[in-house]
Amino acid sequence: MRLFRFTAMLPLLLAMPAMAQDGSGYASAQTREAAPFVAADFKVPTLVEGPDFKLVPLGPDLVRIDFDAYMSSIEHLQKTFTRSAAWPHPGITDADAMKDMVTEQGRFQRRESFAYAVLTPDGKRERGCVYVYPSPVPGYDAMVTLWVTKAEYDAGFDAKFYAWVQQWIAKDWPLRSVAYPGRAIDWGTWDALEAASTAKAG
Repeated sequence: MRLFRFTAMLPLLLAMPAMAQDGSGYASAQTREAAPFVAADFKVPTLVEGPDFKLVPLGPDLVRIDFDAYMSSIEHLQKTFTRSAAWPHPGITDADAMKDMVTEQGRFQRRESFAYAVLTPDGKRERGCVYVYPSPVPGYDAMVTLWVTKAEYDAGFDAKFYAWVQQWIAKDWPLRSVAYPGRAIDWGTWDALEAASTAKAG
């Protein structure tokens, strides 16, 4: 079993800029400060209890169980979530994993984006993740993506969790129009919309 020395690395990693790849599968090479996409007076949830799971923000304290979750499902996530061999992949190191967690924690604290681990009620195992990000496509307040491990997917948790997330976002978040790429909007359509938006902005 690999040795994890995350605690010793944390002070150094906290001082580093955001990496180009985080656990959500989205590039994060930009260094400019992003504008908040939720109101300043909105109290962002930091603990949400669902049926047989709970949501907590991703961060360094969760690096081990987050790593174990996505590394157990590399092929599954490459096909269904990122659609890329860039994440996850067998070569992810302990340092890579910690940098991802530090990045997500920083984004959450700055209210730039909100990444949550989906844990078992006892907090000992991660079943998946859900991400609330600003939408790169005009007409949407936010984009929400989520994944569950291969084992959880095979057990039917993915569909149940997706339905729960839609209700949670609609009820508890101040977002009027939310995109769910790869689900309510197929990936091909979403990719085309994003490409058109990027071309127009450029």
